[in-house]
Amino acid sequence: MSLARTNARKCVVQALYQWQVTHQSLNSIEQQFIDEDRLKKAQKSYFSELFHEIPKQLEKIDLVLSEFVDRPVEQINLVERAVLRVGVYELLNRLDIPSRVVLNESINLAKCFGAEGSHKYINGVLDKVAKKNRSIESQAKKTITNNG
Repeated sequence: MSLARTNARKCVVQALYQWQVTHQSLNSIEQQFIDEDRLKKAQKSYFSELFHEIPKQLEKIDLVLSEFVDRPVEQINLVERAVLRVGVYELLNRLDIPSRVVLNESINLAKCFGAEGSHKYINGVLDKVAKKNRSIESQAKKTITNNG
């Protein structure tokens, strides 16, 4: 887990929040982050991937989320929704990142930006998403635990 990637996730949550509120173009928001030097400690390529791919896959991401949340996705707090979307994107598309890392990073994002206690909600939802969508990883962990 690199600090530059962690910082990219933080910037993505902020940029997604801004996109949800202002409906500005993705390129405009990204350029604003560059102009304001907000990405200097972030892995820029990872920021760009997440920030552009999450909106492209929004329907799929929200469909996965809707299975595990307690209300319509549109009714989830905007910050929590941004954190959840980052987590679901990574769980579905970045198999090179272990699910426990995705969950830990998402929990930390919720603690940083979300309402008090929102990290518990984020953890609960993403844990269920991971169990369903990363079943091979879960099975391997069980096998190691049982045999170790």
